[in-house]
This record gives sequence, structure tokens and C-alpha cells, in this order.
Amino acid sequence: MTSRGLRSAPMSSKLPVADPRRARRAARELVGQDGRAFAGVILLNALAAGVGLVGPWLLGRIVDTVKDGGSVGDVDRLALIICACALAQLLLSRYARYAGHRFGERTSARIREQFVGRALALPPAVVEHSGTGDLAARGITDMATVGTTLRDAGPEVSIALVQALFILGAACALDPLLGAIALLALAGIWCAGRWYLRRAHDAYLTEGAADSALAEVLVSTAEGARTVEALGLQERRITACGHAIERCRNARTRTLFLRSVFFLCVDVSQVLPVVAVLLAGSVLLAQGAVNLGTIVSLAVYLRQLSTPMDTILLWAEQLQSSNASFARIEGIGLAAKDQKNHPSTATPADDCIEVTGVHYAYEGGDDVLHGVDLVVRPGERLAVVGPSGAGKTTLGMLLAGMDEPRSGLVTVGGVPVAALDPAGLRRQIVLVTQEHHVFLGSVRDNLLIGAPAATDGELTAALAAVGADWVRDLPAGLDTELGASGYRVAPAQAQQLALARVVLADPHTLILDEATALLDPSTARHTEQALAAVLEGRTVIAIAHRLHTAHDADRVAVMSDGRLTELGTHEGLVAAGGAYAELWRSWHGGSPPS
Repeated sequence: MTSRGLRSAPMSSKLPVADPRRARRAARELVGQDGRAFAGVILLNALAAGVGLVGPWLLGRIVDTVKDGGSVGDVDRLALIICACALAQLLLSRYARYAGHRFGERTSARIREQFVGRALALPPAVVEHSGTGDLAARGITDMATVGTTLRDAGPEVSIALVQALFILGAACALDPLLGAIALLALAGIWCAGRWYLRRAHDAYLTEGAADSALAEVLVSTAEGARTVEALGLQERRITACGHAIERCRNARTRTLFLRSVFFLCVDVSQVLPVVAVLLAGSVLLAQGAVNLGTIVSLAVYLRQLSTPMDTILLWAEQLQSSNASFARIEGIGLAAKDQKNHPSTATPADDCIEVTGVHYAYEGGDDVLHGVDLVVRPGERLAVVGPSGAGKTTLGMLLAGMDEPRSGLVTVGGVPVAALDPAGLRRQIVLVTQEHHVFLGSVRDNLLIGAPAATDGELTAALAAVGADWVRDLPAGLDTELGASGYRVAPAQAQQLALARVVLADPHTLILDEATALLDPSTARHTEQALAAVLEGRTVIAIAHRLHTAHDADRVAVMSDGRLTELGTHEGLVAAGGAYAELWRSWHGGSPPS
């Protein structure tokens, strides 16, 4: 592990964020995929809101009935209708929430599936530059925020909006003049809402970006813990974390300020319509322009308005945060499309890999590769050796198409490797490193990722090829569940599973970057020899840290300070007495090279 893993990507390298217009269009497309259910939710909410309007209107009728000397029976009948309407509203609202939750869960599932598909379609270079923290924050934090909105906030707010519109419509229909006065008194909410919405979107985007930056710093620090300790970088990493936390605090303080002002204005504005209607109604009542029942009904309607307004206010932060989160999730689609817009349509003429005049620098740094020229012939076994920091891993990354050189070309069959679409690239070249992942599921599930149509015989043969004999001793063999609740796989065993997947994937070129580093030396040598037998006729490029790999290779490329300094067979380079001969001598404890 090197300190390169601790660098933080600049903001310019972060994944894109969808603009509001694109986010709205994407939201409409998602709703359209389940349009009938969405229409049903709206209809149920409208029915519930409509039934809820009957009660205040009948209450006004009761007031007028009592005032005019009506009978108790008349009042009882009106009260019975009010109870029936309240029960109907309860049932309709309950079913509307149920339908809304189901709609939200289905839509959330589609967004998650879409996100996974887009994330897997991202070229490795995009993920490398943006950092895993940003992608992880969008897939976890932002996805959870959007999911909460669809599952909880969406149904609640949709019900509240329909209720508010119906209440205001009923108020205006009951008495247009008093209804207009009530709407005028609500202008404060409209002004506060415009002020809040114009600032909230950018503020929540900034908060999301700050969360991603913090996640990136924490992830890189945790992953590079041994390097931090070895190089004494504790204070530097603590300072970097402190700065990221401070940016998060400032971003959250900004959104808190916006909410505080908005909530205060709304709380005050909710009282004004009732006060205005009572004052204006008393004047009109004295002039005989309106009856008492109408004023009571209007006052009750406006008091009812506080319930949906409180609901909207309660979820206002969630909605704005969700809007920003959804824009960040949709940004993954932009990144994937940007890459798809520039793929090469050419087909490699052969399996020959050529590196021509390659220079490469990591973000904001100096060149780490300087004018590298190399031709890897089809079917050749090439070992790349050199001291730590010589540029071996960087060269392997470029050969695998994970990034593009700053200048120069890396081609396969005459086609730039980085220009191939991800699926086509993986059919050509596969990079295997010491960082392996075991997926939840059985041994079979983990292996079938490399070849979904593989038979049990092919799976067993692939495991045997990498020396994974331990699978035969598992309780259920290939069907043994792996993970925290099943069989816990050791790091060396996880590495063998990853190598078995490569055998099943059957690429024409395999790049091994410390792919057997977690295995003990004897097992590693046995595994490499077995892989060489299985991959006979295919190109194998091994980033070698154990020089026995170089001894077995057809040719050896020696890297030093980002330059290719020697290239030849093992015997020829040892006989030449250069840098490789010195490495071989050091590896053998100073004994004469052979």
C-alpha cells in the first residue's frame, strides 16, 4: 500500500450533479413508469380531502340551524353526517397512505436498480478520479434520503397538498370575499417559500458535497491506516479530517439558518388568515352581508389548513434534501452517458498491446511515468519489476484501461484501450489486484460473476486451477453461504476466489498486480504456475514483487523512477549485470545470480 491511496481528489474531479430541469424530467419519467398507481394515489387523496370538507360546512349549517330555532333532530342528523364523513375520510386517508407507500417503495427500488446499473457502467477511471467516498455517499446517504421521501414524506406531503388546495377552494366557494381575504393573508407563506426555495437547493447540494468530501477523507484514511502509521502522517490526516468536518458543519449551519427563518415565517403566517377572516367577518356580519354560520365554517376551514401546512413544513427539509440527493444520484447517469458518448467503434485488429511515449500524472501532481514505450506480444508472459514507487502499478492501470495517459497512447490491436466501452474492455483485458471482494451469497454465486453460464464442472476446474482445494471441504461445497452469517473467508481464500473468477472470465490478456500477495510464498508460486498452465496461449502481464514470477516469464520489464530502464529475458538481464541483476542478487540474499 502506498501513500498515493491517501490523496484527496479535487472538487473538479467529483461526479457531476444533474441540473434542476434534468432532475425534474427524470422524476417525471419515474412517475410515468407507474403512472396508474400514482393517479390512484392522487384520486384517493382527493376523495379523502373532499369528504373532509363536508364537516366544517355542516358545522356552519348547525350554527345557522340553532340560530334559526331548528329542532334537535335536525342538529342530530347533521352531526350524524359529520361523523360518517369523518369515518369515510379516515378510511380513505388510510388507504391513500397505504397506496402511496407501495408506490414509493416500488419507485425507490427502481431508483436503486438504476443507480447500481449506472455505477457498474462507470469506467474505472471515473471512479478513480472521483473517489469512492463520493460514489458511496450517493449510493448510501443520498439513496436513503430519496427512499425516505418516497416512502414517508411523499405520501404525507401529497395528502397535505391536496387537502390544502381543497380547503382553500372550499373557503373561496363559501364566501369569495372572505376567501380572498384569507388568501391575501397567506401571502407571507408564499414570500417565505420563494425566499427559502431560491436558496435551499444550492445549500443542500453544498451539504451533500461536504458529506461526500468527508466520507472520502475518512475512507482513504481508514484504508491507508498502515501507511499513515508507517509514515507518521497522523497529524496531517487529523487536520484533513478536521477541515472536512468544519466544511460539513458550515454547510449544515447554513441549511439550519434557512429552515429557522422559513419555519418562523410560516408559523406566524398560519395565524393571520384566521384573524383576518374573523375581523373582516365581524364587520360584514354587522352589515348583514354574511351569516354567522359562514364565518364559523370559514374559521374552521382555515384552522384545518394548519394541519396540512404543518405536515408540509415538517417535511420541507426532507423534500429539499431529497431534491439535492436525487440530483446527485441522477448525476451518475450523466457521468455514464458522458463516457458512452466517446467510445471507440473500432474493433481491435489483434491482441497486441502497445505503449507509445506514455507520460502520466495523478491529479495535481508531477509525472510518475516518463516516456514509456513497450510492446506486449499476444500470448507473451511479461513480468514488470522494480523498486517500490517505480511506476509498476500505474503502468498496469493504464494497460488495463482504467485511465488515460497525459500524453502518448496505450492501444490493443491498434485501438486506444481507454476508448473501449467497459464491456468490450473487460472482454479484452482483466486487471487483478490484491484487493478482492467476496459478495454475499454462495461460493457458486461468487464464481458465476465471472461466467454466468458456467457448469459445476467448469467451476470446480477453475477452483482447482488456482489451488482452492478448501472449497471441497466446505459443508455444502459450492452452495456454502459466505459472509458474516455463513463461512468466513480468509483473505488468501478471497484472493483465490477472485483468481478463479478470472479463469472463468477467460480474457485474452490478464494483468496481475500483486494478485497473489496475500498467499504464502509456496502457495503463491503453485497458484501462479497453475494459472500459467490454464492461461496458456493468453497474454499475462504480472506486476511482480516476488522475483520468481520474473524468472518464469518470457520477458522482464524493469521500471525505475517512472521509466522503462531494461527489457529482456531473465537470463539475459542477469547476465547484463544491470539493475535487474542487482534486484535478483538482493532477492537471493547476495548470492551470485543464476
